[in-house]
Amino acid sequence: MGYQPVDRSGSHLKLRYIHPETGDVRNVTIPMGQEISGDTLRNIAEQCGADEFRRWCDWIDEIL
Repeated sequence: MGYQPVDRSGSHLKLRYIHPETGDVRNVTIPMGQEISGDTLRNIAEQCGADEFRRWCDWIDEIL
């Protein structure tokens, strides 16, 4: 997915993506330790630019 964990503070995981060609940076914060609603999860996936929601969910489960 290209995102790297950059910080775990409290109950949140912060991820960062740096575009290899443009240097544009995207940061997203994901709540941990609680169930995330489907709408919130989809919103976070959209912020990450995920094309395949199910694949993104599997990936995020691995890093949480």
